[in-house]
Amino acid sequence: MPRVVTFHYTLCDPSGRVIDTSAGGEPITYLEGAGQIIDGLDQRLRAAEPGARQKVQVPAAEAYGPRDLTQVRQVKRSVLPVDGELKLGEQFQAGPDRSAPIVTVVAIDGDSVTLDANHPLAGVDLTFEVEILSARSATPEELEHGHAHGADGAGHCH
Repeated sequence: MPRVVTFHYTLCDPSGRVIDTSAGGEPITYLEGAGQIIDGLDQRLRAAEPGARQKVQVPAAEAYGPRDLTQVRQVKRSVLPVDGELKLGEQFQAGPDRSAPIVTVVAIDGDSVTLDANHPLAGVDLTFEVEILSARSATPEELEHGHAHGADGAGHCH
């Protein structure tokens, strides 16, 4: 039976640099197997019990996948949906549709701009320091809806 799990985490890259953390903020609550967290982490937390603290290694293939060089493209500056000056590392949505990919500016050469639509962590093996705060069986309603309704099963907006 899938569970609803609540945890705090600190995410590090292979060099040990902290990429993200929930420390000092709200913990993450998710429904196991519903695609709400990366699959590799979801799979490795399946047996974790409340109170557990563990280091979880997730290879890139089970996190944000390998880098895909076909997702790196050169375009003319004039076709971009961005006003003003562009900077290396800047990110923006590639089109007006909400499902348009987020791209990162990786090179600028005159009127030519190279954009990368890969997730910034694609190709990166990840290490999570995790503390499980709670774990409970998912309710039938949560299973039907495909997401957790909060730590106590409430809080769903219709």
